[in-house]
Amino acid sequence: MFQIIRNIFVIRELRNKVLFTLAILVIYRLGAAIPVPGIDLSIIKDLFQGGILGFLDLFSGGALARFAVFSLGIMPYITATIIMQLLQMVIPRLEEWAKEGETGRRKIQQIARYMTVGLALLQSTGMVFFFREAIVDHTWPYIFLIIVTLTSGTTLIMWLGELITQFGIGNGISLLIFTSIISEMPGAIIQMVRLGEINIFRIGLIGIIALAVVVGVIMIQQGERRITVQYAKQIRGRRVYGGRGTYIPLKVNQAGVIPVIFASSVLLFPAMIAQFFPGGLTQVIADMLSPAPGPGNVINPVYIGLYSVLIIIFTYFYSAVVFNPTDIADNFKKYGGFIPGIRPGRPTAGFLGKILNRITLPGSIFLASIAILPELFYGYMDVPFRFGGISLLIVVGVALETMKQLESQLLMRHYEGFFK
Repeated sequence: MFQIIRNIFVIRELRNKVLFTLAILVIYRLGAAIPVPGIDLSIIKDLFQGGILGFLDLFSGGALARFAVFSLGIMPYITATIIMQLLQMVIPRLEEWAKEGETGRRKIQQIARYMTVGLALLQSTGMVFFFREAIVDHTWPYIFLIIVTLTSGTTLIMWLGELITQFGIGNGISLLIFTSIISEMPGAIIQMVRLGEINIFRIGLIGIIALAVVVGVIMIQQGERRITVQYAKQIRGRRVYGGRGTYIPLKVNQAGVIPVIFASSVLLFPAMIAQFFPGGLTQVIADMLSPAPGPGNVINPVYIGLYSVLIIIFTYFYSAVVFNPTDIADNFKKYGGFIPGIRPGRPTAGFLGKILNRITLPGSIFLASIAILPELFYGYMDVPFRFGGISLLIVVGVALETMKQLESQLLMRHYEGFFK
């Protein structure tokens, strides 16, 4: 392991990428620690004793509880991404852009950016109304300044995430969420020890559950079905090309941890709407969809059921986005590839789609189980949400994906990687 870390810092390009990523993450944590001036934090602290706000604070890395510049976190961008992917299914122009390759994806991404700013503007306005008792100065110029500050914070987070993806290592948005979660874990442990809420039995049980989640995530992330592909021989001049065999690795979980993040975002959306209309029907719906509707960490069965279903749905949806059988079949036909025993074209697409659906079902159920079961155990043990199944699943999944990127960079330069 130490040799691998040394190899990472020996390679200049890889070292620069890692250091650049770490620098961006430090900037992100600074923004999550700088509070907006003129806010009575003691009032806000009382509002975060369990319930939906405590869960929302998880994805902001504690910034929401501090009413920091980055209070809104990355959730507006994730919501905008979900909306854009759903719109591709109903708007032909967006569907055409998605098939145009890099140029089309850039157009869609640009619209998602504008939508992120709009959602951040709405949510920051909702936050001002929801936390109005904690705001010292209620004059309109100061209220406007708070809204602009929070919206700018989300825009900056979006930019930081894209910088990591483009110039650093790993997926920028996933790494920001990863950093938000792990940054709050030491404080949660210290608080549990200080309040006497932790003992040897609880530590052991938490460790066993965490280890089971780690093993489960690795299993579904590494598991794959290999489909043999042959390429026909082509003679060009005196040279013979093709005629070799290879395979397509169909992963059990093509979507990674994205379905978990998307499902959490959908369930958090009613809480965001409730910011504009505190009390009444919207608040009732938000509480119904909260992981812990009251004080403490008692798990809500409605939340558990909907969360499981959404994870399964988004796993299917995102797997279809990542792996399109029709596009794969067209590429085979274009370059002379075929699956033994399957005719090229539509039959190949149908075969790949059938295999994808067959392996996605157990993968999605397993993913939902890994996310839900720790929540149930921790709920009855009254453990903070930062140690819940969602947290562990995202942390392990993002760490594994980042290690794979480092692995590919090392192997490309003929160095030994993490996985053998």
